[in-house]
Amino acid sequence: MKKAFRALCHRLGKTSHGGFTFIELMVVVAILAILMAMVAPRIMGRTEEAKHTATLVDLRNIELALQLYNLDNGIYPSTDQGLQALAVKPTSGKIPLHWKESGYLKAPPADAWERPFLYLSPGGQTASGSLREYDLFSYGYDGEPGGEGKNADILSWIEDVR
Repeated sequence: MKKAFRALCHRLGKTSHGGFTFIELMVVVAILAILMAMVAPRIMGRTEEAKHTATLVDLRNIELALQLYNLDNGIYPSTDQGLQALAVKPTSGKIPLHWKESGYLKAPPADAWERPFLYLSPGGQTASGSLREYDLFSYGYDGEPGGEGKNADILSWIEDVR
């Protein structure tokens, strides 16, 4: 049986060591190239969409931490205290009386483009004329205010985002 196997391998250009021929390797490389050509266009356009979604999720997590801070202390961190007040107890401004010793976040996360989230408290004006308790946002892909599509800002106060 061994002799027949060796003879067959010899005819096919293989040694009994089980190696591949150059042509076999080229066929595998060609198949992989075809698969990549089919799959890559579907994956490539999704990067910015995924970053936008990840930033929105982080923004919502920060909002939850802000709500817990407010429940414990009756106030939101000031603009000066910033989101750092969720990780380290503030030592200036209005000092929270019931700040949780473990904090509300380990550290304020950056958006998906590695820029810090922007935080203002009190926030801007609503359509009814009252002030929002806070504004939390990211300028998105381009890092500039405004924009549309992938350059759109990611805002905590836009109702259709929630």
